[in-house]
Amino acid sequence: MTRHIAVIDIGKTNAKLAIVRAADLAELAVVTRPNTVQPAPPYPHFDVAGHWDFLLGALCDLHRDHGIDAISITTHGACAALLDKDGNLAAPVLDYEHPGPQDTAAAYDAIRPPFAETGSPRLPLGLNLGAQFHWQFHTDLGLNARVAHIVTYPQYWGYLLTGALATDVTSLGCHTDLWVPGAARFSSLVARLGVAGKIAPARQSQDVLGTVLPAIAAVTGLPPATPVTCGIHDSNASLLPHILSRQPPFSVVSTGTWCIAMAIGAAPVPLDAAKDTLINVSALGQPVPSARFMGGREHDLALRGATVPPTAADIAAVLSDDIMLFPAVVPDTGPFRGHLMGWHPAEPPVGSGQRTAAVAFYLALVTTRCLTLIGHQGAIVVEGPFARNLPYLQMLSAATGCPVIPSEGATGTARGAALLVTGPRAAQATDAPPVARPPDHAAYAARWMARVPPV
Repeated sequence: MTRHIAVIDIGKTNAKLAIVRAADLAELAVVTRPNTVQPAPPYPHFDVAGHWDFLLGALCDLHRDHGIDAISITTHGACAALLDKDGNLAAPVLDYEHPGPQDTAAAYDAIRPPFAETGSPRLPLGLNLGAQFHWQFHTDLGLNARVAHIVTYPQYWGYLLTGALATDVTSLGCHTDLWVPGAARFSSLVARLGVAGKIAPARQSQDVLGTVLPAIAAVTGLPPATPVTCGIHDSNASLLPHILSRQPPFSVVSTGTWCIAMAIGAAPVPLDAAKDTLINVSALGQPVPSARFMGGREHDLALRGATVPPTAADIAAVLSDDIMLFPAVVPDTGPFRGHLMGWHPAEPPVGSGQRTAAVAFYLALVTTRCLTLIGHQGAIVVEGPFARNLPYLQMLSAATGCPVIPSEGATGTARGAALLVTGPRAAQATDAPPVARPPDHAAYAARWMARVPPV
């Protein structure tokens, strides 16, 4: 019987290992490590060797303390591993925020499929996985020949654990340009990049890749029969418990470095690729209209590391004085791409409660625009750090006119990834009640919306 599931969760900011109780998806333990990008040549890359050492040690310790019966994996998107014929990395795992792929953007644009085929908008830096491959092959002319296998990021960790090669539909469906969501197949770009025989087969997230390798069992103390699931993109991990336990229509806002709004049972609206809307693919293989912006990054940049909880007087002053932050703090992504941030009427001091409140309102209003762009209807469930930000939640409820439900638990991604092991029997809506909707917030939201570019 499966009692405890170890969830490997590699986010853009932190790498985590969580122990999740199978019966109720409660998180019993979480250990983390910063996901520090390595600046060494040939380009900024993720410290996969450091993560691997951390994960092996954490698996050993948490198995000793709790017992681990299965392993599931979730990671951020826009990431893949290029493996040589011996199964080693043929090149470091590129950080998608590196600007290198923009050097070959024109040549890549000439071969990438249209938005109508992939539901994948053209994004800057390396946020389109296809653009990463194109740039890497252009700058290292022998790389394509050295690459024998390509696996998406969750499956890289699954490969290290089991030796099995795969990709998964949620990672491929995360603005890669490599997948056709409506047809559940690889896009025409795969052949154009010359990787059709190299990219690993696409599997469902809940598929079992295999059991841990004997060497892994020896190092960690895990039973040799410990199963490892294929894995899932992190925002889709946050979405999965709600797909399995809620009746549509509803939306889930997964928050972290990225804020991803995903609508289930949405009203039919045309998606605008220029405003960072896209088609994600759920763990069930279904297309999901989505929109995103770097909400966690914007939060940190706007507050400059000085978060002071606002008092009621701070919030009242922000509302009455129309203290507003306008988009975009990170102008390369989101529904206000290309626009530069500004304060009205004046910038509150760093380290003040008024600044914290105004930034929370800003993030809620950008989230509202994301939801509007994808035809959101019904309740809104907020996952991740913003689920504990009451000013954000209250403004989101006021601006949308919809119930906003903060999801309980430290990492919604871990609960979703654990469901790949348990199946729907463990899925249940156990969230807090909807937040109260203050009556004076809606007018502020309307004034803010009147001052930003229209939909």
